[in-house]
Amino acid sequence: MPLLEVREVSTFYGRICALDHVSLDVNEGEIVCLIGANGAGKTTLLNTISGVAPARHGEVLLNGAAITRTPAEKIVGQGISHVPERRQVFGSLTVMENLTLGAYSRFRRDGRASINNDIENVYLLFPVLKTRHKQLAGTLSGGEQQMLAVGRGLMARPKLMLLDEPSLGLAPLIVQEIFRILADLRRQGTTILLVEQNARAALRCADRGYVLENGRVVLSGAAAELSESELLQRAYLGKRNHRNRSG
Repeated sequence: MPLLEVREVSTFYGRICALDHVSLDVNEGEIVCLIGANGAGKTTLLNTISGVAPARHGEVLLNGAAITRTPAEKIVGQGISHVPERRQVFGSLTVMENLTLGAYSRFRRDGRASINNDIENVYLLFPVLKTRHKQLAGTLSGGEQQMLAVGRGLMARPKLMLLDEPSLGLAPLIVQEIFRILADLRRQGTTILLVEQNARAALRCADRGYVLENGRVVLSGAAAELSESELLQRAYLGKRNHRNRSG
């Protein structure tokens, strides 16, 4: 049984159909990427899974249990962390305070000692955050804020992490570091559903992928197969068919 199942989901903003009968699944321990142009429905799909933009039709299941109309805060408690586009850290709070807030759903169950231990584990993954632990999050660089956003998501001990455009606006060297960390997380057992416009980088670290256009899945398969797809190469990987070149 897949960890996550999305079955014929349609999501609307008013009368506008943002997702049109979308189906996908994510198995435990995988990185699955969502590729598509701006407006294709990628962020809406993550928002639908996490309960921010509930589906009008279809079902979302986590470990076989429907979460389609579960409030977003309860979905976090059931094991899904959502790291949104553009980080959205709490700029007026310190690094440590941001990480602590990431564990808000666990305080009553796990206690402070367990949460402090997990903060130290985040610092092992992102050593720069430890050196900045008393610094206001709003004063961090873009790359450091992205690391903090991922670390904050990990503080909920998720079964599934939803990551929306983690490379957005970052320098190439920082992008490489972010994707290296995602691969490390997968090796440690974190399951990831990744939205990413950098299709090349996403496919290098992912096991499988789905391509969205106008709210529909138009292509899916193993990452290696998608990398060789002529359609994907023309549209998202910056390659053209040699036969169609002139001059």
